[in-house]
Amino acid sequence: MAEIIAGILLISGGFFVLVAAVGILRLPDILMRMHASTKAGTLGAGLILLAVAFTYGEIGIISRAIATIIFILMTAPVAAHAIGRAAYRSGVKFWKGTVVDDLKAYYERTGTPGYKAGELPKDD
Repeated sequence: MAEIIAGILLISGGFFVLVAAVGILRLPDILMRMHASTKAGTLGAGLILLAVAFTYGEIGIISRAIATIIFILMTAPVAAHAIGRAAYRSGVKFWKGTVVDDLKAYYERTGTPGYKAGELPKDD
């Protein structure tokens, strides 16, 4: 029974990793690519690690697999946020279909007198 569960987890994890790879290749701008790699890649890696835990069934391997899943779940959103912010601040061009830019006013007004760096502008 554990082999069947591990097989299902491996196939579904491989599917999500494949979806992440296709998303990185096919999506038009950095923010969408980052989203695909973070969400689908994290889920795929987590499912593959769960398959390893089910296959071996030893407490040491299970604890390492769970610790690695927790580590990936904690670091992937932070890394994605850092990549997105670095792309925005370095001036990477976004897809022409991007219509909302919530950070534009923040980064335009922070260099003007009366505003401290990193302070959100007040509505006038």
